[in-house]
Formats: sequence, structure tokens, C-alpha cells
Amino acid sequence: MQRLVNAWVWPAIVLIVLLGFVYVSVVWLVTAPFDPGRYAAGRAFRHLAVAATWINPYWRFHTSGVEIRDPRRPYVVVANHESYADIFLVSHLKWEMKWLAKDTIFRIPVMGWMMRMAGDVPIIRGNRGSGLQALEACRDRLSKRVSVMIFPEGTRTPTDDLLPFKDGAFQLAVSTGAPIVPIAIAGTRDAMAKGSFSFRRANAMCRVLDPIETAGLTNADVPALREQTRQRISDARHELQRELGEIG
Repeated sequence: MQRLVNAWVWPAIVLIVLLGFVYVSVVWLVTAPFDPGRYAAGRAFRHLAVAATWINPYWRFHTSGVEIRDPRRPYVVVANHESYADIFLVSHLKWEMKWLAKDTIFRIPVMGWMMRMAGDVPIIRGNRGSGLQALEACRDRLSKRVSVMIFPEGTRTPTDDLLPFKDGAFQLAVSTGAPIVPIAIAGTRDAMAKGSFSFRRANAMCRVLDPIETAGLTNADVPALREQTRQRISDARHELQRELGEIG
């Protein structure tokens, strides 16, 4: 059955991507002159991830938590990272974020083109120069009143324990004064395991937590801010895991 589902879902996703390229391109062309933050093109691109979830019979995704009342207030959004399916799940949220993502994804034909139209930010993992350029690009997006989305673990965690958080997202928030919005994710590891592109049955949730204000903070406050955010995400993730266990 799993092979049959994957034999259906992957071709359907390819079709969504190809048709979606036309959709995103039209939105980008129409809105580019008056939308420097590429908010509309980004939302169009996230719609494709939601559509890909709808056609997958193995996935049941849910969102909850704080409602972001002003989608054009720029935030630095940080979340734990379990699998590639995190992208599909977080895309269900109703406000736009520019994703910091590995540069290799931007090289994928059609997909990478849409990511560039959407204004997402590439980074070469382990390259300090690329990291600095990526943070500058994130500052640009924030200045255009669009939030940015960063996985501070830097890679997907293979266990129930979060990896250490890196400083970059928190330095960015402090230097720009943008509040941090933590997001806890649970259940996506079962949807698409690390090292595999095979879809599996999964109930998954993400929960938006209360924003953490950074106004008045300095670089000296980054370690405490980083650990406070990590602990809040970890606690909320354990709550989600309990809720998922009750759902069965």
C-alpha cells in the first residue's frame, strides 16, 4: 500500500509544481512592481505546499496557537526541525515568511526558480561568508515588512531531543529589533524520515507560541534569548507529542 501511495503522490506533486510554476510566475509578474517584499508571490508558493498535503492520503496536519494579527509586522520565526515535511506543515499558517534554506534546493529546476521568485534566502551550510550574506538578505526581507523563517538547529534532529540552537537567528532579531516567534513542531519525522523521500502515515502538529520581544536587547543577551526560546519550543513540543499520542 505504501508503494502505491507513493506512486500516486510523487507524480501528483510534480504536476502541482509544474502547474504551480505558472501560477507563481503570474502572481510574481503582476505584483512585483508594488510588492518589493514579494509577499504575494511567497503566499502563492506556500499554497503549493498546502495542495501537496491535501493530495497525500497519509498525512494529517494541524496548526494551533497564537494568531498573528498583523501579517505584515516582521518577525524572526524559529522552529525545531524534524523532516522535510516541516515545510509542508508550516506553510499552512496564514501569514508569509521567507525561508532560509540550503542553496542546493535553489538549484532544483522549477522548484528553485519559484523559491527565488518568492524571495526565499539561500545559504551554503558551513560557509561563513554565505552565512553573513544570508543574514543580510534576511535583514532586507524584514525591512520590507516580511517575516523570515529559520531552523536554528541547522539540520533535522534524528531523536526526540532538540539539537543545540545556533546564534544566527537570535543575533538577527536583536540587531533588527524584530520579535521572535517560536514554533513547536511534532510528528513530521514519521511523515518523511531523514534520508528518505518515501511518504509514510503521520499525524503532525505545529503550534505558534507567544512572541518574544527583543527591543532593547544587545548581543550580550543572545545566549539567554537563544536558550529561553529553545526551552519554550522543547516544552511545547512535548505537549504536542502527548496530544498526538492521545489522538493515536
